Amino acid sequence: MLNTTKLATLALGTALAASAAFAAGHGGNPAVKARQAHMQLYAHNIGIIGAMARGDADYDAAAASAAAGNLVELASIDESSYWVPGTDSDTLGDETRALPVLFDNLDDVETKRLNLLAASENLAATAGDGLDAVRAGIGPVGQACGACHEAYQKPNE
Repeated sequence: MLNTTKLATLALGTALAASAAFAAGHGGNPAVKARQAHMQLYAHNIGIIGAMARGDADYDAAAASAAAGNLVELASIDESSYWVPGTDSDTLGDETRALPVLFDNLDDVETKRLNLLAASENLAATAGDGLDAVRAGIGPVGQACGACHEAYQKPNE
């Protein structure tokens, strides 16, 4: 009969093996997955505000303020652990669109992130002030995102 310690050790080992198998079966580099998830959160929040700015959704001061605040929080996160050499589109193929040149220009990437943070802070400061304020503030956020994507992201094919 197994004692409690051996049973716990066996259960832990089984769980770790299952976790590793699950991760391997679901592929993907953790740094790539993290940065893609982060970018999806940016896109989600920009989408909320962008829909209002385009007139595709009614202006909602609370929703605009929340989404803009989320952009500030997202842009405040230290992204340096996402940018691991060898996780570029030449190395990993279709898993990522990050161009290899990005990894030679991490200081510029950080500058661009800080520009996004500043634009997001400006948007958050006024997003609750009306649709005109949202329309004025979303452009610089999009420009800040685009500056990094144009320089360091492989275009969609």
